[in-house]
Amino acid sequence: MERVCIVVLNWNGWRDALACVASLQRLEYTDCSVLVVDNGSTDGSVGELRRALPELAILETGSNLGFGGGCNAGLRLAMAGGADYVWLVNSDAMVDPGALSALVQMADENANVGAVGSVVMEADDPSRLQLWGGGRINLWLGRSTHCLAVGPIDFVSGASMLLRCRALEQVGLFDDKSFFMYWEDTDLGFRLRKAGWHLSVAEGSRIYHKQSASLGAGSPLLDEYATRSCVRFLRRHAPVPSISVMMMMIRMLVKRVLVARPDRLRAVWKAYRSA
Repeated sequence: MERVCIVVLNWNGWRDALACVASLQRLEYTDCSVLVVDNGSTDGSVGELRRALPELAILETGSNLGFGGGCNAGLRLAMAGGADYVWLVNSDAMVDPGALSALVQMADENANVGAVGSVVMEADDPSRLQLWGGGRINLWLGRSTHCLAVGPIDFVSGASMLLRCRALEQVGLFDDKSFFMYWEDTDLGFRLRKAGWHLSVAEGSRIYHKQSASLGAGSPLLDEYATRSCVRFLRRHAPVPSISVMMMMIRMLVKRVLVARPDRLRAVWKAYRSA
């Protein structure tokens, strides 16, 4: 069995993190370790986690480094420890017992695969598909779409992402300087594919994920982070960035006008100005 380090990033969500770790403890795949990275929580997460699970490995970043920065802290520690794979699992997700076995099997059988995703179901409705491993990007429209059926993907979702450490050694980790939240998994997927690595989805790997648990759906702050990251992604990867950014901004602004959310409209414009 390959050595796998499971990295769970926590920020002010120790209850979700405990449920996630509890599901990880029931995994069929046993040659693995769990590392919780606490991203500067202010809700007493570290104390609560240590009280409930004294043996749990916890890495404290000391401040909120964003999704990419927090994950990178765990990735560096795992790679320094000699892990062959790192499995990133969102703290607001729970996993099936066979989820990791299916991911590792897919990676072991395909040496050119750099990242493998899971079939992600809705946590509040386990029969409803949230996404099939990852998504596709329309670089001209500046639009990301979740895949809901078997097919090619442009990126693996950070909700559940098995990464081959050898691939990361070649292309680097998440770009946490450009992306604080959102689009960092998309950027990594594009860099992996550009370097010749393939992306796959393990059909037998199932997780159950809450959406927008950290910020909440419809949050202006979510809009701000997502818009800023999208602009930066398009400027890096789109064939004609000015067109792609313009199309994306028109769509984002019109939607927020139609739902009568001036606070979200301001957040989108603020993000564009600061991207």
